[in-house]
Amino acid sequence: MPLPKALLGYPQSDHFREGRFRNARERPPTTLWQSLKLFGAVLFRKPAGTVPKRPIPVRPVTRQMLEAAPDRSLFRLGHSTILLKLQGRYWLTDPVFSKRASPVQWAGPARFHAPPISIDELPPIAGVILSHNHYDHLDHAAVLQLDAKTETFIAPLGVGDQLMAWGISPGKIEQLDWWQSTLAHGLKLTATPAQHFSGRGLRDSDQSLWASFVIQDRDLRIFFSGDSGYFDGFKAIGDAYGPFDLTLMETGAYDPRWAFVHMQPEQTLQAHLDLRGRWLLPIHNGTFDLAMHRWQEPFERITALAASHGVDITTPIMGERIDISTPPSSQGWWRDPVTA
Repeated sequence: MPLPKALLGYPQSDHFREGRFRNARERPPTTLWQSLKLFGAVLFRKPAGTVPKRPIPVRPVTRQMLEAAPDRSLFRLGHSTILLKLQGRYWLTDPVFSKRASPVQWAGPARFHAPPISIDELPPIAGVILSHNHYDHLDHAAVLQLDAKTETFIAPLGVGDQLMAWGISPGKIEQLDWWQSTLAHGLKLTATPAQHFSGRGLRDSDQSLWASFVIQDRDLRIFFSGDSGYFDGFKAIGDAYGPFDLTLMETGAYDPRWAFVHMQPEQTLQAHLDLRGRWLLPIHNGTFDLAMHRWQEPFERITALAASHGVDITTPIMGERIDISTPPSSQGWWRDPVTA
């Protein structure tokens, strides 16, 4: 009986060596003492304001609304979960619908808000685009529930093997290395580099790849960052595939202590410029408490930076429909969640 691909490794990938995937630049080592200090700070020294005191605004989404929405519509469902309507078909990025971003549902970071639409209410999904296997991006329960209505799962190397282990049919999974592309329902999807890491437990560190994605719909180009620290790969992606009409850029759950794998807002803005993006939509915020900053801070910092640099930025309310080609400017809904 042949070994599963995950055990054989990925010899076709230049990024897989000695049993693990690697960034183009090696991640700085972390000492046990540094890890213990960080763990203690997260558990016992959380500052005030990392969780909203009042419910944040959410606009409910229905199946009828999706079917009536014009092509090239986008709905932000929370964190890094985006629903795109392209060529009359629906696409989801990093779908997380569970209450907690955690290996268990009785502990761990809990959602600030319910998803604007349930998985049951969603129409058939042409494809699910997965950036990596962390719990706030790869939701076991959501994947299993989405299986019945999803045609294809597009994932970096190794993440697809995880889906197969969960019972998803191999015929529905396409795994890509960095710079590999696939065609589906009139779209071209390309896995592009990111600077991050992977793992869902103590023994699987970096055994699956992490990626960003370029989504091309004829003349429309969208960039989905997944999770990444700032690196020169953004310029390489911009040179190869830019300019982009819209960049969906990680802006949240950052801290100077883990800047190698999560961008600070100043770096998010620079990455958007490197990509030659037109509109910037900050994601990876507003849903889970995953860092030490106030929950509103990512929105406040990135919108101020965008204004000072003349960058067009859009920050839709969860569930709000926007036109990808001409999104609305930022309106600051997070400043007054009661009246927004």
